[in-house]
Amino acid sequence: MKKLLMVYAILIATFLLFLYFYQYNGSTDQSLKQMNRGLQGQIEEKYVMVNFQSGIDYWKSCLKGFEDAAKILNVSVEYRGATQYDVYEEITVLEQVIAKKPAGIAVSAINPNALVATINKAVEAGIPVVLFDSGAPKSKAYSFLGTNNYNAGVSAAHKMAELTGTNGKLAIITLPNQLNHQDRMAGFQDTIRSSYPNLQIVAIEDGKGDQLASERIAAKVLKDHPDLNGIFATEANGGVGVGNAVKSLNRLSQVKIIGFDTDKGTLDMVKNETISATLAQGTWNMGYWSLMHLLHLQKEAQKSHLPLQNAKEPLVPTYVDTGITIVTKENVDIYYAK
Repeated sequence: MKKLLMVYAILIATFLLFLYFYQYNGSTDQSLKQMNRGLQGQIEEKYVMVNFQSGIDYWKSCLKGFEDAAKILNVSVEYRGATQYDVYEEITVLEQVIAKKPAGIAVSAINPNALVATINKAVEAGIPVVLFDSGAPKSKAYSFLGTNNYNAGVSAAHKMAELTGTNGKLAIITLPNQLNHQDRMAGFQDTIRSSYPNLQIVAIEDGKGDQLASERIAAKVLKDHPDLNGIFATEANGGVGVGNAVKSLNRLSQVKIIGFDTDKGTLDMVKNETISATLAQGTWNMGYWSLMHLLHLQKEAQKSHLPLQNAKEPLVPTYVDTGITIVTKENVDIYYAK
């Protein structure tokens, strides 16, 4: 009888030990799976990208990066934007997005000052906000992800000097009220003044971010300065507009054009040598890392149960340079969308 009880005791102990290790291994496997998944959200969490001139090709790569990050992070994303180059329309769109209390917002600011109050409103409401492409430095947004636009202007100046020689007259077609374009223009101007004193910038004009407006103003500049040697257009629509103006006035052999970005119209003009060079931005990186930053901020808020603004140290990098490349006829083919 004692032997039988001993056998039962051993069997029961073995069974209990089996249950313990089964449960332990199951929970360990689950923990390992969770660790391997890395940063993850919930599909119910919605993050919104907000910009302006929402229909232009330029934003497609930014949105693709945002969407690609969403697939990895298991969250939902939405795309909202002002249809026109209109600061008041973008403010209205951003107010509408804030009212829906999303998990986070990535904003490209049409104006460095005009959107500050609205961006701060979102942050103060506990909504993580990051800026991409075009910033608003005086706002409470947690980070800016975009091109080092001053350095991009420096690169454009060196390329222009290479194309035109170190003597001649230049013009700039830009968007004077937008911070990223101000920085590009400043980098270009400073480099021309310091490194190429015999190159003279004779005109700086507002292309209004519009192809036809840029074409008209470029035509006027070309007529006012018949000995012009080069034009730097700080955005894509401007570059195409300038290209059309130079071509229509039969000045392609004389006037070198440097554009910005890699929309199809610009790439086609680089390929047929209407535009001598354009600067490609890391737009996919802007979208992808914007969402990575937003989800990290949201997780920090959930974990600490305290306002993110109370953090003593930055919770994400405050600035991320997403890179720039000079595109010419020699390498233009790799920039066409596949």
